[in-house]
Amino acid sequence: MFRSLRVRNYRFYAASNLVSLTGTWMQRIGQDWLVLQLSDDNGVALGLVTALQFGPTLLLSLYGGVLADRYPKRRMLVATQTLMGLLALLLGVLVAGDAVALWHVFVLAGALGSVSAIDAPVRQAFVAELVGPELLPNAVSLNSTIFNGARLVGPAVAGLLIGAASGDTAPAFLVNAASFAFTIGALLRMRPGELHSSPPVARARGQLREGLAYAWARPDLRLAMGLALVLGTFTFNSQVTIALMAREVFDLGAQAFGLLTTCFALGSLSGALLSSRRSTRPRQRFLVVAAVVFGLFCIACGLMPTYWSFAALLVPTGAAGLVFSVAANSFVQLGVDQQLRGRVMALYFVCFLGGTPLGAPLIGWVSERFGAPWGFVLGGTVAVTAGAVAAVWLARGRRVRLETHAVPPWVQLRVGPRAVPPARVRAAAEAAAGEVPGTQDS
Repeated sequence: MFRSLRVRNYRFYAASNLVSLTGTWMQRIGQDWLVLQLSDDNGVALGLVTALQFGPTLLLSLYGGVLADRYPKRRMLVATQTLMGLLALLLGVLVAGDAVALWHVFVLAGALGSVSAIDAPVRQAFVAELVGPELLPNAVSLNSTIFNGARLVGPAVAGLLIGAASGDTAPAFLVNAASFAFTIGALLRMRPGELHSSPPVARARGQLREGLAYAWARPDLRLAMGLALVLGTFTFNSQVTIALMAREVFDLGAQAFGLLTTCFALGSLSGALLSSRRSTRPRQRFLVVAAVVFGLFCIACGLMPTYWSFAALLVPTGAAGLVFSVAANSFVQLGVDQQLRGRVMALYFVCFLGGTPLGAPLIGWVSERFGAPWGFVLGGTVAVTAGAVAAVWLARGRRVRLETHAVPPWVQLRVGPRAVPPARVRAAAEAAAGEVPGTQDS
């Protein structure tokens, strides 16, 4: 389960990433709380700062992928992590000096989002250089484990710090700024000779179009990215759907909502650990089954009649979502050319997260118009439908059989080899006999 940690460079990266991501979650909590303080609990201001931080992903991530293929990734990460640390430090100093204004938060959130949009595809591609293709599925799973572990710890630590400081958010920002020093130090201590680096791509025109054309020409990548786009847009909206279920259906407060979020995060953590046992590239049919199973769990969540049954079902739902997410990430990373990995991973990142600004408001509108459970049901139905369409596309010309078992429970989609058209069979037989198709012996 933890075999990637045998690699010295990856051990440094994983340990520093846990510290840095914990600080990142602390900054998110502190930033939201600060905006509410400065705007007198204005929800529009809170939504705007979130859009400013995550909006640049759509505009800059693809360019970040080009840079990841063009320049050494370790040096790029040192630069981006340094910039993000300085931005967090500046916000912390402004708050500590009682000189912060709402527009400062907006500007710094936009700047942080812009740097993060460049940093994310570089980090995605750098993992492959740390461990190589053999350990990549395990490393991707451990990264998800670290992310979800930080998601459990970071908000709790931020809440304790802000509470101990009587509502002052400066400690959260200053701790996050300090956390970047761990990542920078780990990157500088790595042994470059042990990295599985790909030759840098020379600067040239049309490199972004080249990455897009490469991904479009690969049916397997189109399948993975299509599923990631649909599920990322409609199904991975847990912060919206869980909050609405807690308030509107069960009529509970923030403490109960926090418990529901923890249940989902625990499921995500277990799903990431479960995925860490995988050592090979997932198959396309595994992605299809994982998408359908995740969708079915989401539908079931929307139909739960009580708070505790809903909370219990969030655990396997979070696990199913992470199993799909890790499998899709590994599938794309292990199926691309090394010199195109940065651009392709940037495109995958945009597919997976780029639809959220559209999907989250739509799910919210459906929940408000028809009831909170329908947000879960709609997202799950879309996921199941997308998986069914992908299965039909994958099964063209093949024999398909779905196998299920009750005890122990499992589902398996068996896809036979693609049928060969009769003309191609005849041509192959003639070639095997030493004949040229379309001619006769003289």
